[in-house]
Amino acid sequence: MDIFTVPPICARQQVWLQDIDVSQRSASPEIEQLTNLLAKLPNLGPRSARRVMLALLQKPDTLLNPIIGALTKVSENIKTCSQCGNWDTVDPCKICTESTRDRARICVVQNVSDLWALERMANYKGAYHVLGGCLSVLDGVHPENLNIVGLIERARNPHISEVILALNATTDGQTTAHYIYDRLQKDNENSNITITKLSHGMPIGGEIDYLDEGTISLAFSTRHPV
Repeated sequence: MDIFTVPPICARQQVWLQDIDVSQRSASPEIEQLTNLLAKLPNLGPRSARRVMLALLQKPDTLLNPIIGALTKVSENIKTCSQCGNWDTVDPCKICTESTRDRARICVVQNVSDLWALERMANYKGAYHVLGGCLSVLDGVHPENLNIVGLIERARNPHISEVILALNATTDGQTTAHYIYDRLQKDNENSNITITKLSHGMPIGGEIDYLDEGTISLAFSTRHPV
């Protein structure tokens, strides 16, 4: 085939392009705008967004209108917790005001999604601190772009006994963890504080044959008695 010849569109691409064209011709601009916005959500492409849109339109009383009402309330009332950085409709958030929480422990996470994931685990009952991301040279994220100063201030409280670095096991995540560790060691006036991090290694149900070399090496170096 000549290098300047445009390759033929495969059957799957033809169906996808035809589907988009039909949608644009059959839907009003308002519906198409909402569909395009839905397509920007995680794990939703154009076709999945249209299926969601159709489901909403088919059940306006039980789906569409309640969702619109809920989104409006969240948009009008959402707040960032001034203590931990969580998202809630009250400030401080419900986690920070929960009386059964262990205030002596602070779990540091990158984002609110990580906080919510740990809450679903239901094993941790301490406080949180959301950084708002992680250090990244490529993305231009520097320490002043994260809520690290707020963490240092909170850790100076003599009642704080432990700071848990629950950051992702990525290069940027571990770089952030090392930076925070150094800052806490250098700037923290609370000498009784313990800095810990989550263990990394073989996941539950993981098979050695499918693990990468880094995970296996870390699993060996952090092994413990049975």
